[in-house]
Amino acid sequence: MTQDRDFQNKVAVITGGANGIGKCAAAQFRSEGALVEIIDSAPGDHFVGDIGDRSVLEAFAESVVAKHGHIYFLINNAPPLMKGIDECSYEDFSRALAVGVTAPCYLSKLFAPYFSDGGSIINISSSRDRMSQPQTESYTAAKGGIAALTHALAVSFAGRVRVNSISPGWIDTAYRKYDGPDAYQQPAGRVGDPLDIANAVLFLCSGKAGFITGENICIDGGMTKLMIYHGDNGWTLSGG
Repeated sequence: MTQDRDFQNKVAVITGGANGIGKCAAAQFRSEGALVEIIDSAPGDHFVGDIGDRSVLEAFAESVVAKHGHIYFLINNAPPLMKGIDECSYEDFSRALAVGVTAPCYLSKLFAPYFSDGGSIINISSSRDRMSQPQTESYTAAKGGIAALTHALAVSFAGRVRVNSISPGWIDTAYRKYDGPDAYQQPAGRVGDPLDIANAVLFLCSGKAGFITGENICIDGGMTKLMIYHGDNGWTLSGG
């Protein structure tokens, strides 16, 4: 495979990169010759720490800068806590925002002086930034926050760093294949997997996306575009 010069020997920082979408994105960056630095709370061969802790973020950023002197790409991927209004405490909600919004903003600030020309920030939001299930307030608020943070950062970093966000829909990080209603309820006809998101991350970081900044791309198989009415397309509502 010929490695893309957009990524070769360029430093990509990924939060929550030990599993799921983050792990897949890290593998894709490495396959294109990038140098990948990960922070995750899960144990492993990476910087282990809680991104909800300011001192951890500072230590991580310092370690990346000491090792490389600069970065090209920051992927804010680590997921926040999901708890609903019935059970979510003040502390739970604050924790979700710390991981889902404050950490991405603070890391962007810490790395701001060290972005090389052509740098990009990609924030991983969620289709829940525009639609909800019951009892998901902490996660939904954090994902809505990072989506809005994206266009604010894009304006502040104008001419220096492009900033975009991706809102995944149903992504099965175990790469299972689904049949029946789980698949065909989605206009794309299937459930997504992490590579669907990782491919978009690399595209947005590449020179091919050089005129895209401040944008949010929803990658959900078309689910948020599907209008649902009782009795339409086989959908029925029970209860009332």
